[in-house]
This record gives sequence, C-alpha cells and structure tokens, in this order.
Amino acid sequence: MAKKISTKFVCQACGYESPKWMGRCPNCGAWNQMEEEVIADKNNRRSRVSMTGKSAKAQTIQEITVSKIPRVKTKLAELNRVLGGGVVPGSLILIGGDPGIGKSTLLLQVSAQLNDTGGKVLYVSGEESASQLKMSANRLGVKGDNFYIYPETDMAAIRQTIEEIKPDFVVIDSIQTMSQPDVSSVVGSVSQVRESTADLMKIAKTNNIAIFIVGHVTKEGSIAGPKMLEHMVDTVLYFEGDRHHTFRILRAVKNRFGSTNEIGIFEMRNGGLVEVLNPSEMFLEERLAGATGSAVVAAMEGTRPILAEIQSLITPTVFGNAKRTVSGLDHNRVSLIMAVLEKRAGMLLQNQDAYLKAAGGVKLDEPAIDLAIAMSITSSYQEKETRPKDCFIGEIGLTGEVRRVSRIDQRVQEAAKLGFTRIFIPKNNIGGWTFPKDIEVVGVSTITDSIRKAFDNK
Repeated sequence: MAKKISTKFVCQACGYESPKWMGRCPNCGAWNQMEEEVIADKNNRRSRVSMTGKSAKAQTIQEITVSKIPRVKTKLAELNRVLGGGVVPGSLILIGGDPGIGKSTLLLQVSAQLNDTGGKVLYVSGEESASQLKMSANRLGVKGDNFYIYPETDMAAIRQTIEEIKPDFVVIDSIQTMSQPDVSSVVGSVSQVRESTADLMKIAKTNNIAIFIVGHVTKEGSIAGPKMLEHMVDTVLYFEGDRHHTFRILRAVKNRFGSTNEIGIFEMRNGGLVEVLNPSEMFLEERLAGATGSAVVAAMEGTRPILAEIQSLITPTVFGNAKRTVSGLDHNRVSLIMAVLEKRAGMLLQNQDAYLKAAGGVKLDEPAIDLAIAMSITSSYQEKETRPKDCFIGEIGLTGEVRRVSRIDQRVQEAAKLGFTRIFIPKNNIGGWTFPKDIEVVGVSTITDSIRKAFDNK
C-alpha cells in the first residue's frame, strides 16, 4: 500500500502553518498567501556533523573551555566596526537591502579582502553566471588565488562543494534562490528559505566557517521570508540608501558579537564602495547658512557620535486638521514634542502643518534628539534662525524639563571637532568631565530656558 503523503498550508508572508487552506492568514492578515507544501520526513533530518565526521555531544559547563575568538579584519574599517571588530569565524551574517543598492558589490570587495588575509573564499551565486561575476570583479579590481566562484542553487551540491574546497568564508547570493532537494515547495518559499538557512547554520557552526547570506527585502523594507530567518542568524545588517544618490548606510540591527544600531557610511563610486571616514561632515556640508527651521544635534549611532541636521517647516494649515509629516524621525516623538511646545512654551501649533526631516538620509531615533527637534520647530515657527555654530543635545519630558543623556562627553567632543562654538546640553549633565576649551557649554533645565538662551540672546 502506498504511503500517504502529508501536507500542510504555509503562509508565504510570515510562515504561519495550518492543516487547511485559508484565504486570509490569521497571523499576519495577508490574503491569498497560503500555499500547500509536503511535510518533510522527520527520518531525513540530519544532526550536526562536521566535515571530519565529528558530531556534537553534551558536555558539562565545567568541561567546556573558552578561548578568545579571533576576529578577521577587512580593509573596510566601517564594516569592521559594524560587525563589532571584524568577522567572527563560524558566524552567520545576513545582509538585506533593496535591489541594486550594492549588496553584491560590497560582498565581492569583502571576499577579495578576506582572501588577501590568507582565507579561502567560496562565492556561491544563484542569480549570476560565473562570467557575469567575473565582469563585475574586473570592474572592481577583485582577484585572488583562493577566491572561488560557484554558480549554483542546489543546497546538496553546495554542501558537497564546501566539503571538497573547505573554505574559511562562504557567501550565499541570495538565500531566496537556494533550494533543498527534499523540500517540495517552490524556490523562494518560506519552507525553502527556512531549511536552506538551517543547513547553512549547521555548516557554519560545526566547521567554524563564516557565512554571509544575502537576503531580498519586501516592499515594506523587511527581509523577505519568515521572521525566523533573522532569529537563526548571528548578525543582521541592512544596507540602506537611495539608488539615485551615492551614499550608502550599513546598519546593524542584531549582532551577537557586538553592539547593535552601529552604522557604517559608504560612497558608491565606479570602482566600488569607498568608506566615508567623517560622516558628520558629510551630513552638514550642504547646510544653508541663515535658514530658519534648522538645528544640529550630536546623536549616537551605536558607539559613534554623528552630527546631523534636523529641518522643520511650519506653515498655517489650509485644512481642518493640521498635517504632520516626518522623514528619518519617529512620528510619535515629533507629535509629543509639539504638544510639549504648545503646552509649556505657549506656541499655537494645533493650526500649523509641520514637515520635519533628518537631512542626509540618516535615521535618528534616540531621546537625545528631542531638544534639537524642539529648537528646529521653534526656529521655523518664530522665523528666527539658530546660530550656525550651535548644537543641541537633550531629552525633553512631558513637563517641559530637559533631561540628562548618556555619553555627553563624546557628543561634545564631536561637535568641537567639527568647529561648533556653542552647545546646549542638560544642566544635570554638567560636572564630572572636562569641557573642550574651544566650545561654550550651555546648561539648560527647561524647554523655555533653552528657547530663551538660543534665540533671545543672539
């Protein structure tokens, strides 16, 4: 008698599983995303076995010895910092980004640099042929004796090639094109992505191979596939930017071996990606002198202080309800600060349209940017410009107080380095550290105190 084949229905948007088909996924609410898939035979599951045939075993915590994991540094200092100091052997790194943003360019350059350090690299491409990759490599000046190109999508063949070559680093471009022979669903489905990533995780952990995985993103900007994909890997990096502009931002949103929310700034040129060593200067180079609605903040991105410009445009509304539009800032944070300004500073903003953005394409989301947002809104509302060399740092409470922030010394040092002569900080942050000699530090305790000192005594 033939064995009955068991099937299930899986949502291609979120990975929700159901024994029957449903038009609308009860987990994520997506319509017509449930597809039938064959349940894999549990007897075909493989345990973690290394290339040498050694399998994992249970040990007491006293038996396990820990040595400092050596990191492999690339020639891109920005990438090293985002990764927490370099590439960790045996780690699984997921890189997501919009089509054409430069993910393959970045990984081709990184692969060549890792090869220069003495490592053996295997670049697996499921989207380009070997000759096409060679053309890109020639344009970028990429070459190496132990740099292997392998155009393949079958995970069984990739696993066998890894066992034969025994590389130190593997690049999978992209995970959505990989297929498992024992999974019946179509390429790019939730099951295929999940099983391929699980297979790569076993290879990385049991053989101490660092694996880079390229992931496509959805129209909402998140990595395509189940959310489980981001939980399985060690590091999640997002490569952001506008294809019509040259600057790119590499942002870490998860990192088991370093700080999260680190960013690296790159510039796309004809010869590939070049790191930007002074992003603060880049974000401020086009600032218009004497313009109202502009304020500069020293924000922290991970461990790095970055000076960015916050711009506001406050205009009387022509509709019944005032409009609030933001770019690069949190909408709820802007609404909160405008409410505080109206209640505590006496500004009538309920009949004003407000448009705010963080110039340069950077995304700012930390409490220390509150004071700069308030000064930018006040500047546009009162038609009074801030001083070109003023910088604002501080969190604003609902009662109008300016609260202390972290790493104030690093922020002030960055502002002084860029030539700013006056910086507004919370009064409670003064003390316990040494001010730079060439900058005036102004302590403020309330939002009204900040407005008075910033605009009335110019």
